[in-house]
Amino acid sequence: MEGEGQQLVARQLFRPWTARSRDSSYVVRLVPGFSSLQSSSRPPRRELSPPFRDFSLLAREEVRLSSTMSSKSLSPVPALVSVTVIGHDSTSVMENLHNTKAATPKAGGVHHSYHHHHGLVRKIIKIATDPLDAVLRNASMKDKTIIVTTLNDAWAEPNSIFDLFLESFRIGNNTKRLLKHLVVICLDQKAYARCVALHPHCYQLYTEGANFTSEAAFMSSDYLHMMWRRIQFLTSILEKGYSFVFTDTDIMWLRDPFPQFFPDADFQIACDYFQGDSYDVNNLPNGGFTYVISNKRTTKFYNFWYFSRQAYPNNHDQDVLNKIKSDPFITTIGLKMRFLDTKYFGGFCQPSKDLNLVCTMHANCCVGLDNKVNDLKILLQDWKNYMALPPSSSSYSTSPSSNSTTTPTTMPSWTVPQNCRYTFLFLLNSLP
Repeated sequence: MEGEGQQLVARQLFRPWTARSRDSSYVVRLVPGFSSLQSSSRPPRRELSPPFRDFSLLAREEVRLSSTMSSKSLSPVPALVSVTVIGHDSTSVMENLHNTKAATPKAGGVHHSYHHHHGLVRKIIKIATDPLDAVLRNASMKDKTIIVTTLNDAWAEPNSIFDLFLESFRIGNNTKRLLKHLVVICLDQKAYARCVALHPHCYQLYTEGANFTSEAAFMSSDYLHMMWRRIQFLTSILEKGYSFVFTDTDIMWLRDPFPQFFPDADFQIACDYFQGDSYDVNNLPNGGFTYVISNKRTTKFYNFWYFSRQAYPNNHDQDVLNKIKSDPFITTIGLKMRFLDTKYFGGFCQPSKDLNLVCTMHANCCVGLDNKVNDLKILLQDWKNYMALPPSSSSYSTSPSSNSTTTPTTMPSWTVPQNCRYTFLFLLNSLP
């Protein structure tokens, strides 16, 4: 944006409201679903701020609820209300408006309107009240399903977990196409900057009073806060009507997992240790990988899960899930829960033994970022070695049309865990 008298204003608001400037030069009114900027009879008397491409909050003046709002209370979610370009040269401003893609938020269903007032030109962009909506909509499958992961700076560093995570999608069997449905929830600014450099669907989640930038030690207060913030956020995604596969970033995607999901389950979750029966609540689940259908049952369940943390203080989400998975409330709401077989959804706790079947591998039962990175690099090399085998060796058990029943003479297998093998046991033995 260049040119005399041209300025960009972006206001990010955090609750439904109407605001009027003190000199009554403008009124901003947020109505359900959309927002609008309405100019009063007088032109602006003061200079507005120069371009803000990060759409940061500028000011809230005389905030009050609009009389046009519904009588029902609305959730206090972020709202990118308007982007207004002001200039005294109508022609040059109109031309620049069409060339301001970098400063215009990307969102589906964007509506444009131009207002000429006292020699000024205004372009108003109305978008949905929550910026997350645009990210979810752009990444969604046709059935409103997305893949979600979380990321902080410690795991986003070059050659660290996030790079390995993305690489697994690229080298996996029929997984590269799933990247376009992956939403990365960034827990700090550095992670967000790294994400947008590598991936199209990134969203920065703000948590007041929290700092999730560094690696959080297992069971530390920061670790617990981060785990429960994740459950709270996933609840909000369900409430928006999106089903999701949540995946920890230290899970390598090696095959499309969707064919292995149960079609009639509301909530299905991977396991550290699978006992052989997908209905058995004695399975030991791992909250790092879940497939959840958005409906009333799962929304109630996630809210129940989140608020159960108060009954079990100083426990992380996975421990609390183990305590509530047999609660009568689950039966009352009719939630259909299934546990995923480690044959398809393995990890370092209980590795998938058959590379012809494995969909995902998780660096669970492993403590320490360096240990995870080391063993995940080895895991991906194991997978590359497997994929380089001739079809008769690498896919005999997944080719129903094949008439051959001969088992390969050399069956590939994992050479991990290595560094991770003893770190988790050492930690468990050291806990009070």
